[in-house]
Amino acid sequence: MAKKQTRRTFLRRSFGSVLTLLGLSSGGFLYANRIEPSLLDIQELQIKHPLIPKSFDGIKLVQFSDTHLGFQYSLHQFTKLAKKINSLQPDIILFTGDLMDEPNQYTEINKLLPILKSLHAPLGKYCIFGNHDHGGYGSDIYRNIMENSNFNVLLNESALVKMSDGSMICLLGIDDAMLGNPNLPLALRNVPQNTFKLLLSHAPDLAQTAAQYPVHWQLSGHSHGGQIKIPFLGALVTPPFGQLYPEGLYSVGDDSPLSLYVNRGIGTTRLPFRFLSKPELTIFTLSRHEK
Repeated sequence: MAKKQTRRTFLRRSFGSVLTLLGLSSGGFLYANRIEPSLLDIQELQIKHPLIPKSFDGIKLVQFSDTHLGFQYSLHQFTKLAKKINSLQPDIILFTGDLMDEPNQYTEINKLLPILKSLHAPLGKYCIFGNHDHGGYGSDIYRNIMENSNFNVLLNESALVKMSDGSMICLLGIDDAMLGNPNLPLALRNVPQNTFKLLLSHAPDLAQTAAQYPVHWQLSGHSHGGQIKIPFLGALVTPPFGQLYPEGLYSVGDDSPLSLYVNRGIGTTRLPFRFLSKPELTIFTLSRHEK
């Protein structure tokens, strides 16, 4: 009797067919399955805005996203990533969702907690929910893990990051668009008006909504940069809410455009492949500048 073909099997076979058509065949399959997912691309950008206080000039933020632990990404790999993040000496660490691929199936939480706790940032560690953090009744599991690892979980909330001189910037975090209930007006409630505002949203495409509010930058993940990209054709698959802005830097809106950066993430999901879409760690340096 023929085996029932699952969606994952279908996608894997489809990807193999694409590689064959490209003349890559087994070599391309090996590269996409074993090599590229283990690489790490470090991107460095400046976040410039006149509302950034002078005391925040040179402050370093490190963003990581979409580890999807338990699918293809292991704790051994995550330990190496944590050491790399700490070696960069970030002032602030930002995680933009999808920690575990299936939270209620993940069996190594006790080993995961010390790794997350080891991440060090003197001005704080902040995170938001991704769709996989909610999936499989994982919401409470994820929140407990992050809070016990000294991360500030921003669920339609804001956090003021302050310096000793009283100057501040504002971090905003909204819920996931697919399985959560994002509420940016709620997150903005009681935030000082003339404060630089940096939004964390797992879903990049919510930037179109965020651009209608007094938000200056948005950092996102979710799309994995397409995860598998075909030369001259682009991403093989992009998820809902990650189709307009799959990776990199964008300007969204007209009059006072929102700057959006989409991180490609670390792990993989659905298929254990990356092709022309390396895992990414992003370093942002804050800079005050005049208009």
